[in-house]
Amino acid sequence: MSAKHADLLDDLLDGKHRALARVITKIENRDPGYRDLVSALHGHTGSADVIGITGSPGAGKSTLVDKVANYYRDRGETVGVIAIDPSSPFTGGAVLGDRIRMASNVGDMDVFFRSMSARGSLGGLSTATTDAVKALDAFGKDKIIVETVGAGQNEIDIVKTADTVAVLVPPESGDNVQMLKAGILEIADVFVVNKADLPGADRAVSDLKEMIHMRGHEPTPEFADDVEGYNWTPDVIETIAKEGDGVAEFVELLDEHHELLEQTGMLEAKARTRYAEEIRALLREDANRLIAEEIEAQGGIAELVEAVHERETDPYTVAADVITPIENCLHD
Repeated sequence: MSAKHADLLDDLLDGKHRALARVITKIENRDPGYRDLVSALHGHTGSADVIGITGSPGAGKSTLVDKVANYYRDRGETVGVIAIDPSSPFTGGAVLGDRIRMASNVGDMDVFFRSMSARGSLGGLSTATTDAVKALDAFGKDKIIVETVGAGQNEIDIVKTADTVAVLVPPESGDNVQMLKAGILEIADVFVVNKADLPGADRAVSDLKEMIHMRGHEPTPEFADDVEGYNWTPDVIETIAKEGDGVAEFVELLDEHHELLEQTGMLEAKARTRYAEEIRALLREDANRLIAEEIEAQGGIAELVEAVHERETDPYTVAADVITPIENCLHD
C-alpha cells in the first residue's frame, strides 16, 4: 500500500469523516489501489449491525430510513447509510444526491449518508456496496443501513450484504404485492407497509400475511448446517414514516431479529456465506479481466468473430484457444 493510502486508512480508523468519504469514493470509482485499502479495512470489521431496506419505488424508503437513523441516534448509536440511487443520464451521478432526504439528520456527524450511483452497472455495484459497508464498519458505525431503489434481482444481490432485510410495500397493494413473488419475498425478514394511513393499506397487510403463510422455509445460508434454533417468521409492520408512527415498533423488530441471529449462530453463518459469495464474485471479476486481456492479445473480439463468421473456426475452438494460456499458467 502506498504511503498516501496508508495515511488515508489511519485517518479513517481515527474517526475522520472526510477520510471515510474519500475511501468510499475510491471504492465506488475503482481507483488504483482501492483493493489494498479494502483489504486493510477487513481486519477492523465485524462489529456493525447491517440492515437492508428495499422495495417498490415510491414506498417511502428514504423517509423511513431518515426516521430510523434518528431513532438510533436518540439511543446513542452512530449510523451509516448507503443509498443506491438511479443514475443521472447527464452526469452519471446519483440523481437524488447526498441529501435532500435525510432532513432530520442534517448537521449530525454521527449519521453518515452516502448516495452511490448505479451508473448502469448494478452487478459491479453489488461488490462496491459490500466494500463501502466494510469502510463504515471499520470506521466504527454501530448501525449501517443499505437502501436500494426497486426490487429486482440486482437489488436483491445488493441487500444480501445485510444481516436483516426489510421490504417496504406501498398501500396500493394488489399488483405490487404480487410482484414480490419474483424473489424478494425469500430474502425479507421484515415487511413494512408504509403510508399506512392511505387507502389499500389493510389489503396490503392481509396479502403479505397470506404470502408469508404460503412461502414455506426460507433459503438456508451455505454455512448454516450446524445452526440450531433459528426459527423466524417475517412479520408485517405498518408505519407512517413521515409522522414517525410505527418506527419504534419497526426498530424493535429489527433488534429482535438481530438478537435471534446472534443467539443461534445464524449471524456467523450468514457472514461466512457472504464471504463465500464475495470471494466468488471477485474471482469472476478477475477472471473476466484476464480473459479480456487474452482476447486482445489474440487480435481482439472483432477479428475472432470474423474468423467464426467466415467458417475458419468456431466459437468453441475460439473459447478453448483463449482460455488455454490462462489454464497453462494455473497448472504450471
